[in-house]
Amino acid sequence: MAVMAKLRMFVVQEPVVAASCLIAGFGLFLPAVVRPILDSLESSKQVPAPALSDVVAGMTGKKQG
Repeated sequence: MAVMAKLRMFVVQEPVVAASCLIAGFGLFLPAVVRPILDSLESSKQVPAPALSDVVAGMTGKKQG
């Protein structure tokens, strides 16, 4: 219980720091959890790589025959 009392005192004395820590916690937690979930859902939708000649033509502005 002493830890909770110290935590409450910290939040009362430094609300901006406590809010920043909370926001940072979400910022670290969400990408670590949400990104793997999204990757597992979209793993079947892989886009084929373009042909190298198309990439070169797009970069140089020249059409290759």
